[in-house]
Amino acid sequence: MKSNYIKLIWCVASIIGLGSCSEEFLDKTPTEFVDYDAATKTTDNLMTTLNGIHRSLYIRYESQGECGLGSLMEQVDIAGDDVVFPVTNDWFLQVYNWNAFSNENSQDLRFPYRTYYSIIRNANTIINAADAASGPPEDKNIVKGQALLYRAFCHFQLVQLFGKRYINGETNSQLGVPIILTVDNDNYPRSTVEEVYAQINKDLDEANVLLVGFMKPNNSHLNLKVAQGLKARVALTQGNWAIAADYANKAKKGISLMSIVEYGAGFNDYNNKEWMWGSHINEAQTDYFGNFGAYMSRNYNSTVIRTCPRAINSKLYNMIPSADVRSAIFSKDGKHPGLSLASNFAKFPYTSQKFLSINTGDSRCDVPYMRAAEMYLIEAEAKARLGQPDAATILFDFEKTRNPSYILSSNTGQALIDEILIQRRIELWGEGFRFFDLKRTNSALDRTGANHDSSIVNGVMIVLPTDKRWQWLIPKAEINANPLVEQNEL
Repeated sequence: MKSNYIKLIWCVASIIGLGSCSEEFLDKTPTEFVDYDAATKTTDNLMTTLNGIHRSLYIRYESQGECGLGSLMEQVDIAGDDVVFPVTNDWFLQVYNWNAFSNENSQDLRFPYRTYYSIIRNANTIINAADAASGPPEDKNIVKGQALLYRAFCHFQLVQLFGKRYINGETNSQLGVPIILTVDNDNYPRSTVEEVYAQINKDLDEANVLLVGFMKPNNSHLNLKVAQGLKARVALTQGNWAIAADYANKAKKGISLMSIVEYGAGFNDYNNKEWMWGSHINEAQTDYFGNFGAYMSRNYNSTVIRTCPRAINSKLYNMIPSADVRSAIFSKDGKHPGLSLASNFAKFPYTSQKFLSINTGDSRCDVPYMRAAEMYLIEAEAKARLGQPDAATILFDFEKTRNPSYILSSNTGQALIDEILIQRRIELWGEGFRFFDLKRTNSALDRTGANHDSSIVNGVMIVLPTDKRWQWLIPKAEINANPLVEQNEL
């Protein structure tokens, strides 16, 4: 695909720890200047490329609001109804008020499209070369399995953003996104949503075989648990309830949930026993005002945090019992007494301290991409939709770790599903799920009756499921570069 957004991002510079690669190299080195043979000759070289992908999840791409997956998580939550801007804020404002989704020249569209396809291109470098590379067979499996997960994950994110939602039992012939499986520069048209999901599942199934027995060195790597978790996440979106329940159960097995004390300590350490996949931001690779913590924490001394801290939907907050630890990670009066905020920090009700940076002068905050809690909620929802009697028990096993006073739910049917979906909203707040959950359940965006300011969101308080903006426009520059790509409805 001849596009500025789907350029090859090989990281063949020296790697230390998880690796580092310069922004200039990542964004500007064209395919023809990369020594492909050297980069793919051995499994060690392919691992270097894989480490470059790990690193690319939290580098700055262009503006400070474009720092990898953390910024992309912010985008999809800010587009929903549970993250609130108490005042006007320049960063992600066009996402918050949905103007970006109907503007094909928007940088907020360009960022996810380019970033996910860049990761796919790197993953393809590994996948296409792994079998012929010299090195132990187990190393080939490890590097190829992780690359397959990256390719599946990125195609999954893209089709959720730019395609119409998947409807179980239908042909799903609606346009999805281009499926890219090679490292050539050819143009590819958009595949159907059904075809995209078929490829996603093919990659996930192969990775679930290749990564058996892999003991990852840290949580930036993707192991069998992550493969199972992604399979469950995709199956939930497709409405394949039995598969979702089965893989979520496998993924969470042997992983402990956080205690109440651990939960309240701040989501900022990827060594947390509940985290299955995340990025660690070390001091040598920090991006200061671009880090996840510079936007989503409550304690970092940045303009965004001081003037426009992120708040939770007040209606959702009021659904959290006082005995639930999750009520303590939001401040109803906005004062956050435990954080000793300086006087120049503006105070607004319902602001979040779920994510905490290291301190007021250090915005580093590890970024969570998958936790065991999500697996409990996927299994519970899938089983509730199947009408299985143990759905409420799974929810109870999860909820009692957050609220010791929680009583086994007597709800069944849609009432139980609704209860589980509320728990998803509370538990996964700020972790990049809300827009996707609204879309997959064919639900309306509803910001009414809460602390959203209609003037800030430009009147976008309700968006019906039939609104064309649920399908983000393909960036105009991509359409110009690839005439085979058809635009969504303008």
